[in-house]
Amino acid sequence: MRVRTITRLGVAVVLAGLVLAVPTTADAATGCREVAVTDQANGGSIRVFDPASRTWDASTQKWSWKPSAANGFSAAETAAWSNPSDAKLRRDRHGDYVMVTSASGGLAALVAFPSGKRLWAARPGGNTHSVELLPDGNVATASSTGRYVRLYAASQGANASYFAEYTLDQAHGVYWDPTRNVLWALGYSKLVRLTVGGTATKPTLTEAGSWALPDNDGHDLNPKLGSPDRLWITTAHKVFEFSKSQNRAVAETADANVKSQTTMPNGRVVRTIPKPGFDPSWATDTVTFLNPADSRVVAGSKIYKARVWSSLRA
Repeated sequence: MRVRTITRLGVAVVLAGLVLAVPTTADAATGCREVAVTDQANGGSIRVFDPASRTWDASTQKWSWKPSAANGFSAAETAAWSNPSDAKLRRDRHGDYVMVTSASGGLAALVAFPSGKRLWAARPGGNTHSVELLPDGNVATASSTGRYVRLYAASQGANASYFAEYTLDQAHGVYWDPTRNVLWALGYSKLVRLTVGGTATKPTLTEAGSWALPDNDGHDLNPKLGSPDRLWITTAHKVFEFSKSQNRAVAETADANVKSQTTMPNGRVVRTIPKPGFDPSWATDTVTFLNPADSRVVAGSKIYKARVWSSLRA
């Protein structure tokens, strides 16, 4: 059995022959983070890699996951795991690391990290594009063709199904903002700020503000880590840096069709852009870095999004 050790970006944990990188507070000092990708090849999986490694493949990945009966998922849930669309590392209300993840096939799930065990799951459907964990343990989802944002009462148990719903055309992104205690959601033509009311058992969603996108086809929404007032927003033709306090874009670049953009605490940008001629047309086998410019290729992969693997939210 081959065993790898991780000394730079986390604590080494050996589980079923796989070494898993568990983030630690020491990581905050360097500002460097591992990177998770939603790989839609071979049934789909979430895979985590170390940017310090020039080679990204099965032998160097730090962690990988997909739903299965072994980690607690039903046959119907695993069937809804086609084309994974989002993955975020978070700390739950007990302080434990968890992952929230979604798939365009309709699944949304909360799993323990690094064990991968099912904590909660639902099938929002409607081409589920994004997912987020709220501080009370509830889970928000965004579904594009469904045209809705949902907030599930996931805190109420592993199979909790109650949800609040907000209509949003081509809903593509959700992000919980701890600095303002609101849920941001990105649609085709606008960014909305939603307040969460009701109770953890029966939450509600109410629009508290919005911003009309200067360029349509909103796609990805993420915090600019290290800049609590700023959000990254990607659209069909541009990437915007949005100021929450000013309710407007304060910077933009003419970068088209960016499917995901996140930032490490040290300012390094991680993004994915579809590769020309690739199948499917929205995917790539390459993760691109900025500040400084670099890239990593995962041969045989079909990557949709890349996420900085950090539980930080601002």
